[in-house]
Amino acid sequence: MAEKKDRKLKKNRQKTPSSQQTKDKIKQVVQKILTANQVVVFTGAGISTESGIPDYRSQGGIWDKFTPIYFDDFMDQKNARIQYWDQRLDMEKGLKHAKPNRGHKSIAHLHEMGFLTSVITQNIDGLHQESGIPSDKIIELHGNTRRVRCMNCKQIISWEEAMVMINAGARAPECRCGGYYKPDTISFGQEMPEKETRKAAMLAAKSDVFIVVGSTLLVQPAALMPEYARNAGAFLVIINLSETPYDSLCHVLIRDSAGKILEAITNGVKKSLT
Repeated sequence: MAEKKDRKLKKNRQKTPSSQQTKDKIKQVVQKILTANQVVVFTGAGISTESGIPDYRSQGGIWDKFTPIYFDDFMDQKNARIQYWDQRLDMEKGLKHAKPNRGHKSIAHLHEMGFLTSVITQNIDGLHQESGIPSDKIIELHGNTRRVRCMNCKQIISWEEAMVMINAGARAPECRCGGYYKPDTISFGQEMPEKETRKAAMLAAKSDVFIVVGSTLLVQPAALMPEYARNAGAFLVIINLSETPYDSLCHVLIRDSAGKILEAITNGVKKSLT
């Protein structure tokens, strides 16, 4: 019995420093936010998984289920366009029920308190907008799946308008101009949006605090943003469950869930203001 009790006490002692270290790191991030002029948050799939949206690369993720359709194939082959839209309709089963979680809401609270300069996101789900952050403060590097764009005339329609066409029998809807409609997201082999990428790089380089949330930082050129921030002297924070290439280069690394840590940071900022 005594041996079992000793093991339990030892286990508890081992847990305490880890918990205290995280609290200390959160306090450090809070202090940096309070004194910063430019706070930029960079988000990846790890924040939206807490809303029930699967990520892309992990086991059981989207690319475990689907074979990616490359952009050139989408443009050249009707069968590829049909397959692309079939995949997108399957994804909609999860997306249509997704709501902003406490991570999204915590970033929105930073905005409400006047501490958020911008959100740069790799996500396409529109949950940052739904959380209350104005669209002009959100840079979507990979687009937004709630919009649908004609690949010819560039006209944008809503997802609901595209669904009307699909329900009427168009498995791969087309524009009146003859162009192909496609969710306004970046596919494999498709060029990144130049305006958004350039603006994101500029904001990263001007930031005082750059917080990475839920990204493995493996997809280029989005993954270069923390490097731009770090090289310009920003305080770099990484909140992610798995390793990233920047773990040894950041000032604060917290290996925990996005919602839990962002909520603690936001609460810390609120408490400091009262």
